[in-house]
Amino acid sequence: MMGLTMSSNTKVDIIITGGTIDSEWDSAYDTATVSGESVIPKYFERIKLEIELNFNVVCMKDSRKLTPEDMRQIYEAVENSASDKILITHGTYTMPDTARYIERHLKSKKAVILTGSLIPLKGYDMSDAAFNLGFSLASLLNIKEGVLLSMHGHLFKPQEVAKSYSEARFFSIEQ
Repeated sequence: MMGLTMSSNTKVDIIITGGTIDSEWDSAYDTATVSGESVIPKYFERIKLEIELNFNVVCMKDSRKLTPEDMRQIYEAVENSASDKILITHGTYTMPDTARYIERHLKSKKAVILTGSLIPLKGYDMSDAAFNLGFSLASLLNIKEGVLLSMHGHLFKPQEVAKSYSEARFFSIEQ
């Protein structure tokens, strides 16, 4: 059996943009709302991975409220990153749009994966967030370059992915 080992000098930049993955339940509005401070760095700190993670908070927004300027800033964070491995946490509503934007504009050879969750990471034992983060990070370490979207154990190319709101899942429009 062939195994993969991570070098102790493996570096991954995690770009944080908000979304449900970084939200808290707001009973006043009966919905998840993006909190002021990201829980993503604390989550990864708890795991004690043997890779270097650098965190860059670009914004903390519900992805439905992202502006073209926000997408440009997310792209610039990717392009300006010193790492060639980038994980972006993002809201699921517009994640495919941001993935397509990055793919269309990216000039450097980097591996970029966008992920999010349907249930917040903080405070929910049955959240899909931890699985999505782990799967995305493992996938990121095993691709050389390109932009992908990762949800629920699947990797999608930006131009093929769509979200089914009624089924609460992402799917490929090419299958």
